[in-house]
Amino acid sequence: MNLAGVLIFVITYALISSRRLGWLGFDRPAGALLGATACVAFGVLGPREALGAVDGATLLLLFGMMGMGAFLSLDGFFDELEQRLARVARTPARLLGIVVWGAGALSALITNDAVCVLGSLLVVRTIRRHELPALPFLLALATGANTGSVATLVGNPQNMLCGLLGGLSYRSHLVLMAPVAVLGLTLNHALLAWSFRRELSQATLVELPVVGGLSRASKLTLAVIGASAVAYMFGGDLAWTAAGGFVLLMLIHRNDTRELWPRIDWALLLFFSGLFVVVEGFTKSGAPAAFFARFPLASAESGLGEWLRLAGIFLVGSNVVSNVPFILVVREQMATLANPTLGWELLAMASTFAGNLTLLGSVANIIVAEAGHDVGGIGFWQYLRVGFPLAVATTLLGVLWVVSMAG
Repeated sequence: MNLAGVLIFVITYALISSRRLGWLGFDRPAGALLGATACVAFGVLGPREALGAVDGATLLLLFGMMGMGAFLSLDGFFDELEQRLARVARTPARLLGIVVWGAGALSALITNDAVCVLGSLLVVRTIRRHELPALPFLLALATGANTGSVATLVGNPQNMLCGLLGGLSYRSHLVLMAPVAVLGLTLNHALLAWSFRRELSQATLVELPVVGGLSRASKLTLAVIGASAVAYMFGGDLAWTAAGGFVLLMLIHRNDTRELWPRIDWALLLFFSGLFVVVEGFTKSGAPAAFFARFPLASAESGLGEWLRLAGIFLVGSNVVSNVPFILVVREQMATLANPTLGWELLAMASTFAGNLTLLGSVANIIVAEAGHDVGGIGFWQYLRVGFPLAVATTLLGVLWVVSMAG
């Protein structure tokens, strides 16, 4: 076992778990870059191997969606939508529910990461305009997007990977997991409303003037985003479809593209580039393989208790190693299960809900945390207070539902 890879992963995890290390002047992207550089410097990964660990598709998807979000911002779409949301919601408590359910529904169609890239701009603007408590609404966006994405195989990257490796059917997955998503969002909404009932009761929404219809530019941008969502549904490559949508908007609007680049969150792309390298170094260290050699997935037990045990492993493992690398680590073990198809469905569900366990459990969480930094952001322990019970409860509900339907 390469102890350097394990140690670098642990130190990097500690660095990026902190909101900001004042004595180093580091933020999360800097912490991830430090860990990635250390992996190469200490020989955990070779230079080319480290570059190969960076998932270009994920970065391109984020870039494309941030680009389309930048167009919406330039179009004034968020000003228009913000006023409509406030008038429909009328109270902060109802607005919280709209964010949870809206993020969940959209994530099932265009992935949780994309929803958080686009939605974080709107949520942050709404928080500022109405002087709302930031934490409940940032949490509503991140957790709602994670929870709702369980419904489809295109809802998040880990579901896509499970669908591909496990040979899952899109339609069968939807039938099985749509009720889980609805139950999960109900619990998600209830937990946030109860946890922040005092803050929400003390806040108010500002009276906003009645506005006209959406501008032509906003309609064109929304049409392209909608067309991208349709392409996803029909099997279009996520990353290149997003990039293509961004380029198409450049051609349609013919704005000076120099106005777009400052609106792209380059630090976020740097953060994920570094994190991919650190996680690959941890995987290459041999620690995950040693763990499963001693504690294999399959056991002689069967029934509900066995599936609960597996769900617990998937939940914890997806946070320790990150969900997508964890799926790649356990894929050979999945064939040893008594019902591999059910195991892949369970892995897709548990790795999705694992995104709500900690702040670092999901790309979507980091997107929202970074976007909301200037309005207070989300601290690691602030997130854990809501995310931990939510992830455990939704996973338990999901296992009970999936096993009962399979039986």
